[in-house]
Amino acid sequence: MLRGMRKASSNWVGKTIMALVMGVLIISFGVWGIADIFRGFGQSTVAKVGHTEISLNEFRQIYTDRLQQIGRQVGRPLTPDQARAFGLDRQVLQQTIAEAALDEEARRLGLGQSDDQIRQLIMNDPNFKGVDGNFDPNRFQAVIRNFGYTEQRYVADQRKVSLRRQITGTIGAGLEPPKAMLEVLTRFQNEQRAIEFVKLDAAQAGTIDAPSPEALAAYFEDHKVQFRAPEFRKIAFVVISPEEIAKWSQVSDEDAKKLFDQRKDRLGTPEKREVHQIVFPNVAEAQAARERLVGGLSFEDLGKERGLSASDVDLGLVTKSSLDPAIADAVFALPVGEISQPIQGRLGTAIVKVDKIEPGVEPNYASMAGEIKREIATERARVKVGELRDKMEDERGAGTSVVDAAQKLGLTAVTIDAVDRSGRAPDGQPVASIPQGLDVVSQAFNSDVGVDNDPISFRGGYVWYDVLAITPSRDRNLDEVRDQVEARWRQDQIAAKLKTKATEMVQKLEQGGKLADEAAAIGAKVETASGFKRDDQPAGVPTNLVAAAFRTAKDGVGQTPVTGGSEVIVFRVTDIVDPALDAASDAVKKLKDSIDRALTDEQVASYVNKLETDIGTSINQAAFAQVTGANQ
Repeated sequence: MLRGMRKASSNWVGKTIMALVMGVLIISFGVWGIADIFRGFGQSTVAKVGHTEISLNEFRQIYTDRLQQIGRQVGRPLTPDQARAFGLDRQVLQQTIAEAALDEEARRLGLGQSDDQIRQLIMNDPNFKGVDGNFDPNRFQAVIRNFGYTEQRYVADQRKVSLRRQITGTIGAGLEPPKAMLEVLTRFQNEQRAIEFVKLDAAQAGTIDAPSPEALAAYFEDHKVQFRAPEFRKIAFVVISPEEIAKWSQVSDEDAKKLFDQRKDRLGTPEKREVHQIVFPNVAEAQAARERLVGGLSFEDLGKERGLSASDVDLGLVTKSSLDPAIADAVFALPVGEISQPIQGRLGTAIVKVDKIEPGVEPNYASMAGEIKREIATERARVKVGELRDKMEDERGAGTSVVDAAQKLGLTAVTIDAVDRSGRAPDGQPVASIPQGLDVVSQAFNSDVGVDNDPISFRGGYVWYDVLAITPSRDRNLDEVRDQVEARWRQDQIAAKLKTKATEMVQKLEQGGKLADEAAAIGAKVETASGFKRDDQPAGVPTNLVAAAFRTAKDGVGQTPVTGGSEVIVFRVTDIVDPALDAASDAVKKLKDSIDRALTDEQVASYVNKLETDIGTSINQAAFAQVTGANQ
């Protein structure tokens, strides 16, 4: 906080704003404090749902976590102003209140979840599995730490989530979308169209004479803003991420082999056997049944006699660990096709037969060495990132520049002499030294020279940056951009001529003309496309042409420009095919699942709204604004 205040006060504008903010806070404490008493709130409560209070600190933690998660997804942090502009503050509040209402209902219903159930839920989460496909405690800790959780907080959160799912899972049970809805949506999604079309390009526009100096000057004046020199900024940044640091890490074969040996039993593929089995209450019955099986009776027929289904008898391909330990040794020692002697198991006496053997695959260090070394290097890098982050923050807190701090810590800082908002250098080319996915440019354009910026989260690490200089945007004169102006003028002239020609063609087609004749008259060729749907992208067919075709009736004609170019397309819809509803098709099943989820979400939303009304919900707008920055 102190660092933030120091940053905010780094220039005269910031000092003025900070003075105003402090004045507003002093006034607001007096006004909002009194209002909270009459509302039944404490200043530390954001909302109350039934008997559950959502504290200011709790909501701040939730809100911060959500914004950081979104920031990681989009590659750059969101400011409080941006979050409010997107409505994220209200969305997070509504979701938090809904979750609190479900928690209240879970308590009222007496629902619970054992520690073992939560443990299994977490251990089965694919996000926490290592290279061997099993739960990896180190990966678990790294993932939840990256999302701002402690283990205790994550387990508590998952317990609540599990109980909420118990409630919401029953709400949508049995919901079925109406057949009419399926038919309409199927028709919309799967309707197919066929078209014939002609592309008009510069060749059909004819000769474009060079503009006179007066015409070019007039065009430049009318479009001057399009040729304005953008603002450029000089920035410096340094990246500290596991990926970057892992590049430096040298993992020895000794270390990698040690980890391989520790996991060897889990990395290989165990032997599997296709097994038939029938369990009898005693050895005598098992022995009698074995004699019949040896005599030619099948396991399936014997199972039917005993009232067993095919799945009760045929265990399929199984591993040794999945069988009754008392039976497993005998099964995995039995040759293919041989019927075993009676085997005493935990549930009775079994007769088994092995129909097929799939040998196990022993793990090979040479084939896995690269992956294991990368995992070790990344894990070491995560630790190193934390150490370097703390050192970098100490340097930044002491007022050291990014370049000097990087040099002091043995890191490589990148300096870009000039970049505009779009990430391009003055020559119009993208700046190659910015890593893919790093949005340091937009952050720099939201900052200023001399400001101590917060680091950007990036690929599990951090990026620190400084704005070193600003070159303001300015109007260019015609001599600086003459070639660009003339090229743009020519494009506009071509586009205008093509639009006029396309309009004339459409009029002739509407009067009964043929597209082939019109195309031949202007030296163009007719192309066709058929069998495409609304979301398809046929080869050679621009996206906006697909959209235009689905806005046009059968045998109807139209024109559409090609996005990003000066071409114009004239087209006719030659056929429309309405799909039949095949309830058994995969497409309809997926659509039905999608509608089911939407209906369930709607039911859950209605249920939660009713819960919130019944148990009572109130919001402390002042505390909410304090967390989200609306009162800053």
